[in-house]
Amino acid sequence: MEKLKDLELEVALPGFWDDLERAQKTTKEKGLLEKRVKEWDDSRKELEEISLLVDMADEESDAELEKEAIDRFAKLEKYLENLRLKTLLCGEYDANNAILSIHPGAGGTEAKDWAEMLLRMYLRWAEQNGYKATILDLQSGAEAGIDSADVIIEGDNAYGFLQNERGVHRLVRISPFNAQGKRQTSFASVDVTPEIDGDIEVEINPEDLRIDTYRSSGAGGQHVNKTDSAVRITHLPTGIVVSCQNERSQIQNKAFAMKVLYAKLFALAKQEHKDKISDLKGNFSQIAWGSQIRSYVFQPYTMVKDHRTGAEVGNVEAVMNGNLDAFIWASLGDDKKD
Repeated sequence: MEKLKDLELEVALPGFWDDLERAQKTTKEKGLLEKRVKEWDDSRKELEEISLLVDMADEESDAELEKEAIDRFAKLEKYLENLRLKTLLCGEYDANNAILSIHPGAGGTEAKDWAEMLLRMYLRWAEQNGYKATILDLQSGAEAGIDSADVIIEGDNAYGFLQNERGVHRLVRISPFNAQGKRQTSFASVDVTPEIDGDIEVEINPEDLRIDTYRSSGAGGQHVNKTDSAVRITHLPTGIVVSCQNERSQIQNKAFAMKVLYAKLFALAKQEHKDKISDLKGNFSQIAWGSQIRSYVFQPYTMVKDHRTGAEVGNVEAVMNGNLDAFIWASLGDDKKD
């Protein structure tokens, strides 16, 4: 509250908007804090209303009111747990939107199917947690699954919650593509980067880019499918490739693809401890296989285990339907597990 009061005073000072960049950062921070305060205030009011419902149900012996109170309290409990987790997110870009890139590993159709399963898992997670998920680019496999997918998940702290999903995900199951019904191990990689705000300067040499256009195969109506509106950009020094086919025009797709490229290169530069994008060399386009962060076992038993934190969940179906709470809690350094 004290921080919010300080920001309110700063915004009211004469000449506040003289430094536009600083003013924008300040107003953004103020807006986030105001949202936090409102969330806690709304929670307090909801708890008070539930308490009244409980009293009414007790006085009138009303089973319907009792059920309503129980249902609302369960929803409030989950909402408060989400707010508590947000207090653990204090990284520089934790509050930003997240850009997810999913690629199958070696293994042909089996791995491509696994990559598509992961895509569905993250889309379900986003939906359940009130985030907006937009598929920027989706390349379907020849027989089944996907060759690649790029998704932006928009909402408060999307990157903070998803950042530790980056890595190789391993699947063990009876293959639906094997006539002999043998158990199969497949791999897919997930890369997560924060969407970078417009005030971050990232210098990219235009000569380091190869820009290709192609016909979109995704949603968007007849216009998208009849023109070469999709854009693929390759950063030659690093081998990083980004694509976008979600927008209706080539110009819009190129602009969004460049935004994704900025984010990936900026995050990579920080990871590699480089001061400039131009210092990045080598192929960073894939995560190394064999260093899986999590295993999903469907047969001969069911279990999902994170190899970094030790978090385990026996209900594989729930996890594949987007319930990643146990892993997110553990990745944030919290000891609460399902």
